[in-house]
Amino acid sequence: MTAMRALFPALPRKAWSVLGADALSAVGSGLTLPFLVLYLHTIRGFGLATASLAVAAVAVAGLAGNPLGGALSDRAGPRTALIAGLTIAGVGSAGLTVVTHPWQAFAAAGLSGLGLAVAWPAQDSLLARLVRPGQRSSVFAVRHATMNLGLAAGALLAALLVDTSRPGTFIVLYLLDAASFLAAIPIVLGVKAPQAGPATEKAPDTGESTTERTGYRQVLRDPLLRQLWLLTALLITVGYGQFNAALPAYATGQGGISARELSIVFAANTLTVVLAQLLTLRLLSGRRRTRGIMVLCGMWAVTWLLTLLGGATEAFAVGLFVGAAVVFGLGETLLSSTVPALVNDIAPEHLRGRYNGASTLAYTTGFALGPLLAGFTLARGLAPALFAGLVTACALGALLAHRLERRLPPTANIVDAPVAGAAAPAVPSADPADVAP
Repeated sequence: MTAMRALFPALPRKAWSVLGADALSAVGSGLTLPFLVLYLHTIRGFGLATASLAVAAVAVAGLAGNPLGGALSDRAGPRTALIAGLTIAGVGSAGLTVVTHPWQAFAAAGLSGLGLAVAWPAQDSLLARLVRPGQRSSVFAVRHATMNLGLAAGALLAALLVDTSRPGTFIVLYLLDAASFLAAIPIVLGVKAPQAGPATEKAPDTGESTTERTGYRQVLRDPLLRQLWLLTALLITVGYGQFNAALPAYATGQGGISARELSIVFAANTLTVVLAQLLTLRLLSGRRRTRGIMVLCGMWAVTWLLTLLGGATEAFAVGLFVGAAVVFGLGETLLSSTVPALVNDIAPEHLRGRYNGASTLAYTTGFALGPLLAGFTLARGLAPALFAGLVTACALGALLAHRLERRLPPTANIVDAPVAGAAAPAVPSADPADVAP
C-alpha cells in the first residue's frame, strides 16, 4: 500500500478537485461513447448514413470548439470556460434523449461535441495554472490515468444497463451522461484559480514583448508551437486515429477475431494505461520530454507491426492484437506525460488558453484524419500498405521530436521528479475574474 501511494505525485488539493470532476464526467462519456450510431439507428430509426453524419457533427463541432475554448479561457478565465463547456456538453447529451428528426440529432450531437471541445483546452489551462511548472508532467499524467479509469467504469456500467430490446435503457445512459457533466460543475465552482501572470512576458524563442498581443495570430508566430502542433497532429493521426478505427476493422475482418475478443483487446489497453501511467511518470523523471516522445514513436511502430502480424497469423491473432494494445497503451502514457506539459511550459501566461486551444485542435485534427485514412485504405484492401506507412510515419515523428529538441529551452524539456503524496501546497493568489464565490 505504501509503495502504491508513493507512485501518486503530490499535487495541490485544487488540482485533485479538477481531476475528480474530470473523472466523473469521463464516467458519463464511457457510458455512451460506443453507442451513438447504434442508438440513432436502432432506437430512433434513422438510417445508418444519417446516424454516421451525427457522429461527424461531433467532430466538426470539435474543430470549432477547441480554439473557442482557448480564447474563452484567456478572456474569461479557464474555470469559467470549463464550466461553459461542461454545461453545453450536458445540454447536448440530454438533447439526444428527445430527438425525433435528423436535424435534432445533428444539433444535439454537435452541442455535445462543442461542449467537450471547449472544456478540453480550458481544463488543461486550469490544471497548468493550479500547479507549479515542475508538476505539470505529473498532473497531466494523472489526468490521463483517472480519465481512462472513468471511461472504463462507464463502459462497464453501460454493459450492465444497455439492452437493445428496451429503448429506455439508452435514454437512461444519455441522461446519466448529461448528469455527469452537470455534477462536475459544482466541483469546478469550488476551485479558486490562481492569478494569471502579467501580459508582458517574453515571446518564446524571439525575446519580443507580447504586451497586448493576445490573438491566435500571436500564437501562430511561435515556431516552437508550430513544430509541436505538427508533431502532435501526426502522432494522433497515426496513433489514436488508427487505434480507434483501423485496428478494430482489421482485427475483426482480416484478423478474424470476434467482437467479444475485440473487447478484450481494448480492455487490455485501458488496464495498461491505468496501471502503467504513474510508473511511466517515475521512469521519465529527470529525462527529456522529447526523448519520451521518441520512445513513444518506437512503441507505436511496434504496435502496427504486431497488428499486421495479427491479421496474418490466425492461430495467435488474439494474443498479437492484445500485445499491440498493451504496447500502444504504454505509448499513451508517454504522450500524456510529455506533450501537454510541453505546450504549457512554452506558453506565455496570458496566451495559455489559446496555446492549449491550438494544441487540442491538433488532437482533434488527428482524430478526424485517422479514421478517414483507415477507411480509405482498408476499403481498397491496402492494409499492409497502411500499416507499413504507419511505421514509417512513426519514424518521421521521432525525427520531428529530435528536431524540436534542438530548439526547446532546456527547462521546458525536462520531466521533473514527482514528489510522492496526496497533496501539495497550492499556487498562491487568485484571479478576480475566476474566483469561486
